[in-house]
Amino acid sequence: MNAVAGRVARGATVEFRPTGSSMVPLIRSRQQVVVAPADPSRLEVGDIVLARVAGTVYLHLVSSLDPARKRVRISNNRGRVNGWTGHDRVFGICVAVDGVPRAGAAARTRRDR
Repeated sequence: MNAVAGRVARGATVEFRPTGSSMVPLIRSRQQVVVAPADPSRLEVGDIVLARVAGTVYLHLVSSLDPARKRVRISNNRGRVNGWTGHDRVFGICVAVDGVPRAGAAARTRRDR
């Protein structure tokens, strides 16, 4: 995930197949996802983002927003909270899963790249 995060941070839109069950049923293990660079200031609760929290990169949900402190709280889809992370550590937003666009996600991508 670190390599994917690096590519997205540099402005690439990346397709990959993450493994694990923490995001079921939103993302099942090995489903193809498309992640584009995110505009963290436009994120909403429920968005799926690629972010670093406490040294680990996750493809997890935004569960809370703190715009004043420019940070978001990241959680999986099973109720586990990973923690808060700054906008500078939110690399991308999931815009599609197995070819199906995520509603509204394209509007929250970075436009500068």
